[in-house]
Order: sequence, then structure tokens, then C-alpha cells
Amino acid sequence: MNELPATVYILDRPYKLKVRPDDEHFLRKAAERIDAQAREYGKMYAYNDRQDLLAMVALTQITQLLRLQDREQFMDKELEARLTNINTMLDTKLTCN
Repeated sequence: MNELPATVYILDRPYKLKVRPDDEHFLRKAAERIDAQAREYGKMYAYNDRQDLLAMVALTQITQLLRLQDREQFMDKELEARLTNINTMLDTKLTCN
């Protein structure tokens, strides 16, 4: 695998990683979001350690991910039901002709 070294900064701390070239943009964008959200939480809430801010970011992001996954599953089921209904209607139409 052709991986490149990349350094991202979160709360002024460097994280050195190896990343595939096609993932580098996403890695940097993710680090920027984490950093921005952690800094925002730092302004809004009292905290003992920056780890507390990162934990809040992780909880927020995973909650959003789970919500999106749940919605995606619902949409997949809804789409499957509609396609089944269309297929049934088409089969009925074809057998009547």
C-alpha cells in the first residue's frame, strides 16, 4: 500500500500518521473539525483536561453517526418495500396482458 506521512494538529498537539493519498483530504478535514469542535466545547464548558474535550467530540460525532446509520437502515427498508411493491404491480400488469 502506498501511504504518505501526514501530520495533523488537534488542540495544538501533532499527530503523525501514515495515510493513503486518496484519504489525506478526509483525514485533514476530520482533524480540522475535531479541533474546531473541541475548541468550541472548551469555550462553552468547564473542563479539567483536554481529554475531556476530545471525549465530548467523540460522543457527539458517534451519536451523529449512529443516528445517520439508523436513518440509512430505515431508508433502505423503505426503498426495498417500495421496489417490491412496484415489482408486484409490474408482475400483475404483465400477467394480465
